[in-house]
Amino acid sequence: MGPLGWLLDAQLQIAGSPVLVREIVGNVFGLGSALFGLRRLVWAWPIGMIGNALLFTVFLGGAFATPQAHDLYGQAGRQVFFFAVSLYGWWRWSRNRRAGGGEQPAVTPRWATGRERLGLLAAAVVGTAAAYPLLAALGSWGPLPDAWILVGSLLATYGMARGWVEFWLLWIAVDAVGVPLLLRGGFYPSAAMYLFYGGFCAAGLATWWRTSRATAPARTPIYSEVVA
Repeated sequence: MGPLGWLLDAQLQIAGSPVLVREIVGNVFGLGSALFGLRRLVWAWPIGMIGNALLFTVFLGGAFATPQAHDLYGQAGRQVFFFAVSLYGWWRWSRNRRAGGGEQPAVTPRWATGRERLGLLAAAVVGTAAAYPLLAALGSWGPLPDAWILVGSLLATYGMARGWVEFWLLWIAVDAVGVPLLLRGGFYPSAAMYLFYGGFCAAGLATWWRTSRATAPARTPIYSEVVA
């Protein structure tokens, strides 16, 4: 058996349940992407895309051999959308990096404007409402939480590409729903990674928040303008 065949078929026994090695490896790549994203490095995007490709095969047990009895189409579909949005993030961060002469981080964190936040909220509500009946019709297990995980993850990835601090909050909201869903479905490595991501995202939020304050343009006091 070659390396690729081993990766597709290898399993481990964890707490008496079979777990795919590729589920563990895919989540490790996801963690690597999050770590590079915290440091605002362009490598966050291609590393994450490798994890997306592996996890796509994990959540479609009907097409790929998996020990779980459930298909999570929202989880599988979000890997495809992740891949596409990551191409945008890779392009945007690479462009920013080149514009800064390669000396500065790929993105400068900032809080979204009020209009941008309204756009995120509207997209979250409309996207989840649209994804729910589609996932239910496909037979996805837990279609409502799966719909939010799909939509929230895409919005978080887009927010990361734009450099919005709020993307960490979106990830925390996704993790809060994802952990119980994945535990019930038997996807234990992914559930454990979601739980870890929750704490990691809280730290990431604090880091980007501090950075956004440090890099915010200084405001000129009104009285100084009047005196001038």
